[in-house]
Amino acid sequence: MTTLRIPALWRVLPVLAAGLCAAVFAPAAANPVNPSGFVIRRGTNLSHWLSQDFHWQPRATWITANDFRFIARCGFDHVRLPIDEKELWREDGTLDEEAFGVLQQALGWARANQLRVIIDLHTVRSHHFNAANEGGHNTLFTDPKAMDAFVGLWRQLSARLHDQPVDFVAYEIMNEPVADNPEDWNKLVALAHAELRRLEPNRVIVIGSNLWQLPHTLPLLKVPAGDRNIILSTHTYSPLLFTHYTADWVPTKTYTGGVHYPGPVVPRATYDQLMAKFGPAGQGDLVANAKDDWGPARFAQEFAPAIARARELGLQLYCGEFGCLPTVPRADRLAYYRDFIATLEQNGIAWANWEYKGDFGLFEWHREKTLAGAPDVELIDTLLAGRKVP
Repeated sequence: MTTLRIPALWRVLPVLAAGLCAAVFAPAAANPVNPSGFVIRRGTNLSHWLSQDFHWQPRATWITANDFRFIARCGFDHVRLPIDEKELWREDGTLDEEAFGVLQQALGWARANQLRVIIDLHTVRSHHFNAANEGGHNTLFTDPKAMDAFVGLWRQLSARLHDQPVDFVAYEIMNEPVADNPEDWNKLVALAHAELRRLEPNRVIVIGSNLWQLPHTLPLLKVPAGDRNIILSTHTYSPLLFTHYTADWVPTKTYTGGVHYPGPVVPRATYDQLMAKFGPAGQGDLVANAKDDWGPARFAQEFAPAIARARELGLQLYCGEFGCLPTVPRADRLAYYRDFIATLEQNGIAWANWEYKGDFGLFEWHREKTLAGAPDVELIDTLLAGRKVP
């Protein structure tokens, strides 16, 4: 998820220290722990750094060692670190050693602050989760050479990262796959999983389902059998009309009337008007669920298919992305986060909000100047269920 996408409805530590961290951040009973001891509960996404770097600020100042210290002091126990092929590999396929140096430095900062890390391959040159809406075209699932190259990226990442402790670093195969046929994604999962298991038998692998990792698509994911070191991942930004209110990268940006949470996002008459305008968009309905009675029960309904699948397989479930823009009424936004987080934690679902810095971030975002301001202490406190921000 970034500021240039239409998400959702379009569509560590040494062994000794790991024991202490597991005791402090032990997940709920419904959230099984993998044998490698990669234990996570609450995290945040370090976006626009090694992934979709829009050059808002120099890479060296966008995220620093101080940010890792702040994240840990707040009470987060991990970061999800998106990386892009174009940020770490040049056009000719050679590694950008400077960028890989930043990645290695980030892992050092994380380990110094007892933060686990999920390395998320966010976009590759042959696949972008929002390609259809940005004038692009994905070839990953139709070009055998692209699939081989994709697996090759993980081969190279493993060569650089294999010495990282398995209870400290996990790999997320790819962010928000968008294949016409879910079987195409399942085939690529099998290829990547087999290669990673050949290279690293005990590394924890995070896998999401086809079509933006939406909860209702997780039952269609073919999960490699017999592997306990897998975390299942899901994303949701529902209700999108609320969470992306007036966002300039979604067609509904033209709607500037009121939105609300909890309850229906808009009145029924407004909903009917929006459905008439945006419903037949052809790329998924942006506003269909805006009429629903949004609150904890509706969030639980949203996650029900993913929860059922994870429990069936006895694997950990993770919500790797969610968030709401600050364009909505402040009290409504905080209520959304409070209820969303409560739903996740009541169901033993680990999570990472989108995002640390940026439009959805934990800091004030001065978009016109592309500058992050002070930490949003009230928001962070809401995310962490009352744990006071330092």
